[in-house]
Amino acid sequence: MADFDYLAIDTRGQERRGHVVAASIDAARAALDARRLYVVRIEPGSAPPPTRGRPLFGLKLGGTKMSGKQLTLFTRQLATLNRVSPLEESLRTITRQTEQESVRAIVATVHAGVVEGRRLADAMAREPRSFPPLYRAMVAAGEGSGTLPTILERLSALLERQAEIRGKLITALTYPAILATVALGVVAALMIFVVPQVVEQFDTVGQELPLLTRIVIALSNFLGSYWWLLLLLLGLASVGLWAALRRPGFRLAFDTWLLRVPFLGRLLRDLHAARMARTLGTMVASRLPLLEGLSLTAGTIHNRRLRLASDEIVENIRGGGSLSAAMRRAGVFPPLLTYLAASGEAAGRLDEMLERAADYLEREFDRFTATALSLLEPIIIVLMGGIVATIVLSILLPILQLNTLAGQ
Repeated sequence: MADFDYLAIDTRGQERRGHVVAASIDAARAALDARRLYVVRIEPGSAPPPTRGRPLFGLKLGGTKMSGKQLTLFTRQLATLNRVSPLEESLRTITRQTEQESVRAIVATVHAGVVEGRRLADAMAREPRSFPPLYRAMVAAGEGSGTLPTILERLSALLERQAEIRGKLITALTYPAILATVALGVVAALMIFVVPQVVEQFDTVGQELPLLTRIVIALSNFLGSYWWLLLLLLGLASVGLWAALRRPGFRLAFDTWLLRVPFLGRLLRDLHAARMARTLGTMVASRLPLLEGLSLTAGTIHNRRLRLASDEIVENIRGGGSLSAAMRRAGVFPPLLTYLAASGEAAGRLDEMLERAADYLEREFDRFTATALSLLEPIIIVLMGGIVATIVLSILLPILQLNTLAGQ
């Protein structure tokens, strides 16, 4: 087999350059004719650049992938450029403009596939870690219907919205986590280093210390002597939980329990439902079959209980049921989503109703997190203040007791 570089004209009258692997020039011409390309020039060429990853004993190791932020930026750039230039030129422009070497290599691989005559979705399949099945299915739907620029616009909007929600969630959890960590550090420092130094002053008094003081001293001695044991137990518990979560049965039971936890369960349910509604609405608007859209959307849900419910919805629809009836039967989705899905099915505007449901659920998520954050911060501060006050009081009580004895 040899490599041949070619210059050809496609059915739209546009130039196509690339390379093809064939046994001979005649076989290469036949392969290009099968792609409906009119060959202008074909000549022996060089092989494409090697794929990424260092080979070791014949195996390809490593490999990079696009982050969520990089994929969102790539999709927005491609959607914008593809409206004013051919797909091959758009990919070549993005390859030249990208600063990150890893992203440039991924886009170059996709560009090479398109130059060879592959469809964009098939070229993206060369990089499955960067372009998930849901993404490629929507791209394939756009190519099949001739609405690729529109589909790319919807995809970029979907990815940007998901990134926005993810950023809000991280922001909402970061500050309370830092505040709680600092509070625990301060309390641990007081118990391990400060309390023992102060308690030494009471050893020669000869009086029985107050109960609160004895409790604090006992906790201080335990933490000072066995802090390593607590860290070891915490590490073992974390490893044990991680191992247990890898078991499907335990993971399903754990995720089901999470959905029943007050406040947290509703937050997780609405967040997953909003993501599912927006993704499914985008796919329905892209004229992707509902069953295929549901199957691919279910793969993006991390909670096993909700994913199982999504799989049940697929089976119910395949058996002739409606989306809203299947959601209602699952019993884990917000009633609003079920109602709006039923309204969309009745009016023939399912994609619009799913988008509205996603907007409402995301607004509820924003309000809920803002309220929870405003309550969580003072709760942590009050708890920390109470613990510190208890420690200080345990130190002051013996001092007050000594003063009382000295005044008698």
